[in-house]
Amino acid sequence: MLEQDFCGFPDRAEVTPVPNLFFSAILPKLEDIVELKAILYVFWLLSRRRGNNRFVSYSELAASSGLAENQLKQALRHATEHKVLLSLKVETDKRSEEIFFINDSGGRKALESIQQGGVGGLHPVLHHDDVGGKAEIANIFRLYEENIGLLTPMIAEELREAERLYPWDWIESAFREAVTLNKRNWKYISRILERWATEGKDDGKTGRYSAKRADREKYVRGKYGHLVKR
Repeated sequence: MLEQDFCGFPDRAEVTPVPNLFFSAILPKLEDIVELKAILYVFWLLSRRRGNNRFVSYSELAASSGLAENQLKQALRHATEHKVLLSLKVETDKRSEEIFFINDSGGRKALESIQQGGVGGLHPVLHHDDVGGKAEIANIFRLYEENIGLLTPMIAEELREAERLYPWDWIESAFREAVTLNKRNWKYISRILERWATEGKDDGKTGRYSAKRADREKYVRGKYGHLVKR
C-alpha cells in the first residue's frame, strides 16, 4: 500500500520499455506478485544502461527493489525457470555474484560474450555439468527467432507447449531438418515433432506413443481399418 496518495505521472517522465509479448504471453500466467516486481526491476535497471552486454547484478536488484532476500531469490529463480530472465554466476577480483539478463537477442548475446570471456573483469563460474566448458542456453524462442522470424503471442504459446511435450534434442533436430529443406515455418516443424512422437525417432526414443501403437494405428486408420479389431 502506498504511504501517501499518488499525484500522477509528470509530463515528459522517463519511460521503461517492455516488450508487448510480455503483456500477452507472460503477464497473464504470472501468479506471484513478487516475481512480477523482480522482472520489472530488471527491465527498469537495464533501461538505464548503455552499450552492449547489459546485465543487472543480484546486489543491484537487492538494493533497488527493497524486497526481502528470500523473496527476491525465489522470485528470480522462478523468473529464470519461466525463461523470462537468464542468469549466470560470475567471479570478479573481489567476489562471486549472480547476474541477470532479459531473455531477448541482446540478453543472450551478452550472456554468451561473458561466457566466452569477452567482457573484462567478469569470469563465469563453470559447473561440472556444463557442456563444452560453458552453460548452454537451450531456448525454443531463440531457435525460432534465429531460424524463422518474429515471434507472435500465438506462436509463443505453441512453442511453450512443444517445449513441454518433446525432448530438447528433438526440437533442435526438427528445426535443423526444416532449415535444411528450406521449410522455415512452425507448422512444418510441429508436424515433424508430431510424426516422431507417433512413429518414433531414428535415435530409438519414442514420444507420447509407442512404436507398437503407431504400427497399430497405421492399420486402423488405413484402407482396411474397418476390418481391424480395435
